[in-house]
Amino acid sequence: MLNGKTILVTGGTGSFGKKFTRMVLDRYDVNKLIIFSRDELKQAQMRAEFGDNPKLRFFIGDVRDKERLYRAFDGVDVVIHAAALKRVPECEYNPFEAIKTNVIGAQNIIDAAIDRGVSKIVALSTDKAVNPINLYGATKLCSDKLFIAGNSYVGSKDTRFAVVRYGNVVGSRGSVVPLFLQLKEAGKLPITDPRMTRFWITLEEGVEMVFATLEKMQGGEIFVPKIPSMKITDLAEAIAPECELEIVGIRPGEKLHEMLITGSDARHTLEFENYYIIQPEFSWWKLGNHKDGKPLTDDFEYTSDKNEEWLTVEEMREMLKNLEL
Repeated sequence: MLNGKTILVTGGTGSFGKKFTRMVLDRYDVNKLIIFSRDELKQAQMRAEFGDNPKLRFFIGDVRDKERLYRAFDGVDVVIHAAALKRVPECEYNPFEAIKTNVIGAQNIIDAAIDRGVSKIVALSTDKAVNPINLYGATKLCSDKLFIAGNSYVGSKDTRFAVVRYGNVVGSRGSVVPLFLQLKEAGKLPITDPRMTRFWITLEEGVEMVFATLEKMQGGEIFVPKIPSMKITDLAEAIAPECELEIVGIRPGEKLHEMLITGSDARHTLEFENYYIIQPEFSWWKLGNHKDGKPLTDDFEYTSDKNEEWLTVEEMREMLKNLEL
């Protein structure tokens, strides 16, 4: 699928970007893999981590800079868009900075990809984009809408856009897992609400979903993997069973439970063995594009508290053993 291709990853020095790079280089014989990011120190560290691989290129730039994207996308076949401002409190305090990266940056990616003739673009999304209550979620919802609509004005070109939406990534930078591991030595873990649940996915599973999307996408879909839920108290038990739990209350912009598919989306969503596809509601979309999918009932909702699959404490501990923190 990716053999002989030139691939570019925005935000490529992040947790997802590094795992994606490792799995691509292990699995495919690509022409080039370009790491596009704005932090030269992280690029230098990643270059040292991966060694002098002739397939790797490092390109300093920002998705806010459309001119730089036009230069970076020259000759690129596939773009994975992972760059984002995603820390909820920081986005709340610096709202327009989040908009410039997550919304305007998304539109810059779309324009540059169409004009440069990129074949496939997969943008990463989040459960916080569904019925958003914080600015980060709102910007990612807007970004999702932009990428889906991008398929409407590609004209005669072969450029296609799709989105992958999933929940919390175990061990990613900024997630609660590294925080709990850091605080366990103090003997006390902060818990926002003992009822809280979250969707969980590993970095490897997230990359596998991107691979599946690249293979199956027609352009316009939102791919949602089937992933397990876990209570925040069970997560604390898995990481530090010896610690006392301190209830600190739900933070501003935080939900008790997360959602990946709304009832409104369910009527145009198809179910497959390991994932769902939310189909676009545009006149150009062919309803037979994914004919093997099973339609959902109109009252279906995919939420972390009513999930059919749950992680046990033991399963989370097994996940934690394989983390690269």
